Amino acid sequence: MAVGGVVMWAAGRMDWMTVESFDDKSGTATHQLAGSTWSTELAALAFVVIVAAIAAFALRALGRRVVGGIAAVAAIAASWSPLAVVAGSPSLQRAQGLLTAGATTGQATQARISQWATVESISVHPTGPYLAFAGCAIALIGGLVVAVKPGTDSAKRNAYEATAARRERLSEDVAKIKQEKLTTGDAPRVMWDALDADIDPTA
Repeated sequence: MAVGGVVMWAAGRMDWMTVESFDDKSGTATHQLAGSTWSTELAALAFVVIVAAIAAFALRALGRRVVGGIAAVAAIAASWSPLAVVAGSPSLQRAQGLLTAGATTGQATQARISQWATVESISVHPTGPYLAFAGCAIALIGGLVVAVKPGTDSAKRNAYEATAARRERLSEDVAKIKQEKLTTGDAPRVMWDALDADIDPTA
């Protein structure tokens, strides 16, 4: 999951397309659109996948199932945009909207055209989208593996559960001694174990 998330994030930093625009005052201009600009959700979903991968180390088995499922869903959602870029024709209107965003406020962004400029053509660089899609696939596989096979909790995580189970078992053994259902040879061991677990065998 972590590898897939990092690949998704790195792919979003790459240029996905070259946009040609025309302005009747400044003429023709060329702009590069990065994946994170075209697909604004890609970076956020990559972050979700990476956080899920980190959380899987700290959570118990049930929690790992949940974060694995979340990472898988995030990977599927993130794969839609790069797949649409390489499989279809990017929208000229969307590109123009991204390039003119904030033009009235004068804020500096990666690529900017005036409001009266028009986008003439878009050339897709497939490396970035393909890499993003590959990262989504890796994250999806990792999320599904974690969700289906979350593993078992370590002894440290099970310390409390193991202590509680031991006390319950010893209480049952003490009851069996009182009912004379436990062999005589096991009785002294059970008594000492019960005292060690703060259980009064005479109660």
